[in-house]
Amino acid sequence: MKKLFLLLLTGCLVTGAFAQDDDIKTMQDNARAFMRASDFNNAIMVLNRALEKDKNNLELQKDLVMSYYLKRDYNKALPLAKALIDRDDADVVCYQVAGNVLKALEEVKECDKMYKKGLKKFPQSGPLYSEYGELLYATKNITGAIDLWEKGIRNAPSYAGNYYNAARHYFFTHDKTWSVIYGEIFINMESLSERAAAMKQLLLQSYKEKLFAGSDLMKGEEKNKNEFSRAFLETMNKQSSLASKGLTPETLTMIRTRFILDWFQSPNATKFPYRLFDYQRQLIQDGMFEAYNQWLFGTVHDLAAYDNWTKSHAEAYEKFSNFQKSRVFKMPPNQNYQSN
Repeated sequence: MKKLFLLLLTGCLVTGAFAQDDDIKTMQDNARAFMRASDFNNAIMVLNRALEKDKNNLELQKDLVMSYYLKRDYNKALPLAKALIDRDDADVVCYQVAGNVLKALEEVKECDKMYKKGLKKFPQSGPLYSEYGELLYATKNITGAIDLWEKGIRNAPSYAGNYYNAARHYFFTHDKTWSVIYGEIFINMESLSERAAAMKQLLLQSYKEKLFAGSDLMKGEEKNKNEFSRAFLETMNKQSSLASKGLTPETLTMIRTRFILDWFQSPNATKFPYRLFDYQRQLIQDGMFEAYNQWLFGTVHDLAAYDNWTKSHAEAYEKFSNFQKSRVFKMPPNQNYQSN
């Protein structure tokens, strides 16, 4: 009887523990549903009740800070955010959440200190490099910002945000290479977002206003010491005459096709292996490069013409669309050449 009683008691305790876990999970799901509905008061109430049951639950604490942040009650969010990053098990999201709160309160020095602490703990975190760079950019520390975004690209090459920020930065400089390169990488990484749609416009502008603004792409590049950038511009310069017809999805397809063919026939392909160029060559070989360039440039060049193209090339459009949906574009490590 004693053994049976102990077994039953153990079973009750285990069942009770699972029931409590289920109850907390249900409460968190409900709170998140309130957050999605912008009912932050209800979310906060439910999360506080869940924390009464499990006061050290990291996920509940993060959701509570985010609820206060989204409610714009930053003063209540602040002490909770600071407590988050003081935890031994604080993860990258804890630092991101704290960064949002500190930025909202314009606590620049405190936020700077917090990001440094986060990157010391998570030196491979793409989001922290991206968001720390955004803080510095907002305070007019442009050099510090681009340095962080480049470190983010180097240390976390599969994270899209640093390519986005870096491409936008280079667009407003004299540089001809990196707004084009980083912009296209970002669009492929985050192809369905609103930011990707905006980047398509910036990419087309980069080709028109920067890369092919003059007939000689190497003019003004005498002091450019970056080997990859010079190789890119020299190879692209061979197609400069085609730009005299104007830059449309059709002419860009021709220019970019010839660029890839030249690149892979030269030592550059071996010296500078690059996932973006490998991808473009794959699309050429598989007969999808025209559709890809229409998707990349057509919607921002002339939407009506793009719609007509998709209808008159329905098979090619569907083939590329299906292919695109089936793959995830990622940049591998050790393919960052900007700092050469």
